[in-house]
Amino acid sequence: MRRSWRPSPSRSPAPRRRRISSPARALHAPTLLAYELASVALRKSRLNPHLQPALVAALEDALALDLVWADVDQAAAFELALDLDLTSYDASYLYLARSLGADLVTFDAKLSKAASRLADT
Repeated sequence: MRRSWRPSPSRSPAPRRRRISSPARALHAPTLLAYELASVALRKSRLNPHLQPALVAALEDALALDLVWADVDQAAAFELALDLDLTSYDASYLYLARSLGADLVTFDAKLSKAASRLADT
C-alpha cells in the first residue's frame, strides 16, 4: 500500500499529543530522533510491506509524543563522539542530556557506559 508523501485533505486530523511527563519533568530529544524513527519505520515497511499501515500509525503516534525537541551543537557532539568512541547519533543524545544537566535514558548499553564514564570524570 503506497501513501502519498504529500499531505492529503482526506487524511485524519493531526495526531493527538500525548502527555507523558509533567511540565516539571519534560522529556527532551534531539530533532534527529524524528529522522531515526522514520528511517526505522521505512526499513521495516520495506521488509514487511503488509505491516506498513501499522508502522505508519506507530510512527505518527511516536511523533505525537509530548517531547521537547532540541537542536544539538553538532561540533560539540562530534568531539564527544571522538572522545568516547560513539557514533555521532549517540553523541547527540548524550550531548543534549549533558547540556540540560539531565539524566540520559537509553537501552543502549554502550551509550549508557559512555554516559557513566563521563559522569565519573
